[in-house]
Amino acid sequence: MKKIYYIFAALLLSMTLSSCGEKWLNVESHDKILIDEYYNSESRIKEALVAAYDPMQWFDWGLGMYNPIPMIYEVMADDVYPGGSGVSDNKHYHLMFDYSVDSQNTPATVWTVAYSGVNRSNNVHKYMPQVQGISDERKAEFLAEATVLRTWYYTQMWKIWGNIPYYETNLDFPYECAQSKADEVYAAMEASLAEVIDSKVLPMKRTAEQGRVTQATAMMLYAEIVMYQNDQAKMQKALDYMEEIITSGEYALVSSADLANMWEPAGEWSSETILDINFFSQGAYRSWGNPLAAGGTVLPTLMGMNGMSGSAKYGNEGWGFFPLTASAPEAFEPGDLRKDVTVYEPAKEAGVTYTARYQDTGFYNAKYLPRLDGNAGQIADATLNYGTNIRLYRYAETLLNAAELIAVHGCSGKGSADTYLNEVRTRAGLGTVGANLETILQERHVELMGEGKRYWDLIRLGQAATVLTPANDKGGYRTKAWTESKKYLPFPQTEMDATANTPHPMTQNNY
Repeated sequence: MKKIYYIFAALLLSMTLSSCGEKWLNVESHDKILIDEYYNSESRIKEALVAAYDPMQWFDWGLGMYNPIPMIYEVMADDVYPGGSGVSDNKHYHLMFDYSVDSQNTPATVWTVAYSGVNRSNNVHKYMPQVQGISDERKAEFLAEATVLRTWYYTQMWKIWGNIPYYETNLDFPYECAQSKADEVYAAMEASLAEVIDSKVLPMKRTAEQGRVTQATAMMLYAEIVMYQNDQAKMQKALDYMEEIITSGEYALVSSADLANMWEPAGEWSSETILDINFFSQGAYRSWGNPLAAGGTVLPTLMGMNGMSGSAKYGNEGWGFFPLTASAPEAFEPGDLRKDVTVYEPAKEAGVTYTARYQDTGFYNAKYLPRLDGNAGQIADATLNYGTNIRLYRYAETLLNAAELIAVHGCSGKGSADTYLNEVRTRAGLGTVGANLETILQERHVELMGEGKRYWDLIRLGQAATVLTPANDKGGYRTKAWTESKKYLPFPQTEMDATANTPHPMTQNNY
């Protein structure tokens, strides 16, 4: 939510002290409000809802680990190397790339951040019954919004770990919850999303407070989980939702001429945007001492070229993480306008110099590189406060989802798979092709490169074991091939230890 700052309510709980079974002191605060009494109006329950969005930014960097969406997903596919200064620099990236993750080196903060989001989303449901003076329409919208957010947080964990604890009401002490099977988690998420979508209480698109979830967001998330689950019984419903977005007239591809601008700060919230993780630089006060404060993203700094100078477009702050592989640029057909939008080659820009770091190929993901003045107006630490939004769902993916659901999964559409696929290709300056598994996967590859989709696409379409191999890594850094046992990463050891002596000890994934 651009310009919408996250609000934290500092709430003091009263404390009762007792000795020998007798009440010694019972102090009631007269200038603070108990949390169970605080959320009593529309404005205050909206604070709870806004707080539920906050952890979306924390994946970027928070709680001591860099786990930015989309790059933690990209490093497990075939377009991105971990990079950095070497294999010990953010070691978990390198182990994820080589399918060698262990419980001590796994994206552990994803777990903590996502469950923080679940907790805050559940709080909206918890406190809504006590809210006074809120219309039924606003109540339904806020609850639906919280449900979609909760499902999005669960989706990140479900895809990474599978059999996770799942709950829709926050736990009471001792905060224990049994693991659910991955299929059970999916079923719960699918049902809750379908209920929200079919209630039609969310707007298809927002013209104000951009960054809040919408009906289209819920529909895209629904298609994502159904397609990843390969739930044939729900594929038609997913297509119906995609075509509802398409026929709504609320979204459209940006023009060929505006394709590059879509990835610039001025191009955010375009006609193509369905949902971004929102970051801002103006007035941003995120700092190394306060990383969970509102503000910008560190991802451009992570991805930028170390010691870079001389570029007319890109900034000089960079740590050299996530360079493109040598094979990534080769995925684009001749004449594809998206190549120059996606791939930056410093060697082709006169006067540019930088210090190459580990796994440098000379190719970088232009979508998220630090722009000159991309952190303008920040008031804390510049490296943390780039105003670059992280794109989660775009209309181009809606069209590609629809094409796949018709051509690959046999669903019956109002439009044709060829039409949907070629609308995306035509925007990219390419000729038309017939829609099939190969052409759709290729189009998803180049259209969504660097956006965290590729790895999951390869798994759900049965291509991971063939594509993600040492033989296909031209750099020679990948030594192990993806296998079915690598679908779910090991759980963080801290979580295993925390549950070891409880009624619900977690079972480690066989990775």
